[in-house]
Amino acid sequence: MRKLITIPNILTFSRIALTVLFLKLFFAEGLYCQYLALVVFGVASLTDRYDGKFARTRGLSTGFGRFLDPLADKILTFSVLVSLVIKGLVAAWMVGVILVREIVITGMRVRGLRSGRQMATSKLAKWKTAIQLAVIFIILVFLNLQKTFIRWRIYSPLLDDDFSYYFLNGAMAAMMALALISAVPYLLGRSK
Repeated sequence: MRKLITIPNILTFSRIALTVLFLKLFFAEGLYCQYLALVVFGVASLTDRYDGKFARTRGLSTGFGRFLDPLADKILTFSVLVSLVIKGLVAAWMVGVILVREIVITGMRVRGLRSGRQMATSKLAKWKTAIQLAVIFIILVFLNLQKTFIRWRIYSPLLDDDFSYYFLNGAMAAMMALALISAVPYLLGRSK
């Protein structure tokens, strides 16, 4: 039990807790809730950067941590993506494709663990996660800019429905393509 309570695992668990806080803020009607949701997402994303770094540099890497870290990433990412679908901002089918990819790869990980082989996270998958978090952050900044412009009655092309549709769904399409590309090494058994 003591080996589970490490700084990297605490950071990973905090990412899951911050996901819950993000959801509360994202769907709240308060004046500054959307801005706070952006900040919470940014902090949660930073925990992804530092949990692995602490684990590697301090010799605290564990099988549990290597499993929990990508799971926490998926919880954070999908909470935001599903929230965007619920609000009608992005196409559900693209989020569905990303979800299926994650379910398949997570299923492969669980099967590997049961047979005594832990599947390493590929470098491409690590880049995929970092890029997805960055794109989601940009989407949240975009939505906050829109909200600010509306509140202050400032005209901007960012408020145009067509621009918003193509920007948000274009970003989602890029994330979907990256998710599919990053799945190939796992499916071919070359996840190093």
